[in-house]
Amino acid sequence: MRLGDGRGGDRLMTTDTTAYDDDLNDQVPAVGDPADFDAFFAEQDTTRPRQPFTLYGTRYVLPDSLPLMFTLQMERVQNSSDPADVRRMLATLFGGDTLDVWAENGMTDRQFGIVLIYSAANMRTPGSVTMQRAAELHDEQERARSGGKAPAAPNRAARRAKPKKNGKRRSSGKQ
Repeated sequence: MRLGDGRGGDRLMTTDTTAYDDDLNDQVPAVGDPADFDAFFAEQDTTRPRQPFTLYGTRYVLPDSLPLMFTLQMERVQNSSDPADVRRMLATLFGGDTLDVWAENGMTDRQFGIVLIYSAANMRTPGSVTMQRAAELHDEQERARSGGKAPAAPNRAARRAKPKKNGKRRSSGKQ
């Protein structure tokens, strides 16, 4: 389907909108320059609040929503344990060498999880989750993942190495 562009030329319409014609009839097409999403998004970027935080002496400012590249990478590597995959995902949000910097500073897996929970919650709604609440949410997730069990007891070898209180061996019940 070809449409006049208002300047005497024709342009090819590349999207079939016949299923949506009723909705589009109420909209008046703009004559002149095409819509400039670059300018629109640049303007949006300056008006939306962002949540900053500091970690290991570096100030980070969270985006106002998850970047598409992060979302795509997360789908692609969700079952991966390759540090390179995690490194690429974090670079999308925080910069190129973030994982290495955090690891070199001694970050634990718990701390890493807390930072990710805090960041995810505060991207769209800055100030919605505190660091303390992110820690609570992380710990709740860990408990749920372990089936709500109490922390693991010492391993079997460690228990066997302890001296018996009265010298008697307990029966396993098997005969």
